[in-house]
Amino acid sequence: MGMKIAIAQIDIAFGAPDKNKIHVQEWLKKASEQGAELVVLPELWTTGYDLTRIDEISDLGGENSIKFLKKLVAEHQIHIIGGSIPEKTKNGVKNTMITINNQGELVKKYSKLHLFKLMDEHHYLLPGEEDGLFTLNDTQMAGLICYDIRFPEWIRKHVINGARVIFVVAEWPLARVDHWRTLLKARAIENQCFVIACNRVGADLNNEFAGHSLIIDPWGDILAEGSEHEELIHAEIDFTEVEKVRKKIPIFQDRRPSFY
Repeated sequence: MGMKIAIAQIDIAFGAPDKNKIHVQEWLKKASEQGAELVVLPELWTTGYDLTRIDEISDLGGENSIKFLKKLVAEHQIHIIGGSIPEKTKNGVKNTMITINNQGELVKKYSKLHLFKLMDEHHYLLPGEEDGLFTLNDTQMAGLICYDIRFPEWIRKHVINGARVIFVVAEWPLARVDHWRTLLKARAIENQCFVIACNRVGADLNNEFAGHSLIIDPWGDILAEGSEHEELIHAEIDFTEVEKVRKKIPIFQDRRPSFY
């Protein structure tokens, strides 16, 4: 049982939701034409890190962005891991991942649990409080956001609860691209699951972003990797590989959590 994945590794116009929606629409159409069954978008793809204006350009309940993504699903019959958007709530703005299945149903919202203080997220955003678990095609998956990958215990919790695929959406800087690649490979190896990670490219006023989006199998082998430019990264993944790897090295049977 497999799925054809496409990562939309794109640039993001700073603080310009309408412009970014047109851009995403073009790239998702390309992915669909190339046979993708699921497309992944980057973190904060509607606005980028325009945090000082995030309240005025964010989406109440994510409704406008969800409506936009559902329209794309209706056109292309494709699953969308909708990166993340700034979602306005009654208490403030959250950095929220949106997942919509190929029937146009909203299957999950996940708000970034770990805020990244080096980019001032804690001054403008509220942290999430729920897990990232969801199901597509009868397969348990999870979605996480950028800085979350530095917290292996958070990812392990999702895998213990059934996730066989971990999606990561990010705006990860080029200055730390080695950390990005190393952490993602480690998360795949230690959890014996697929890791599918979408990172943006381009730059904003303060950062240059790394690209190097990755699709990694449960053995830790890189199936596909992006450059530092806009492109689609493709791979077809076979979910049964998870069980095969876990039989080779049965770490989940050998865990001794009473000591942890």
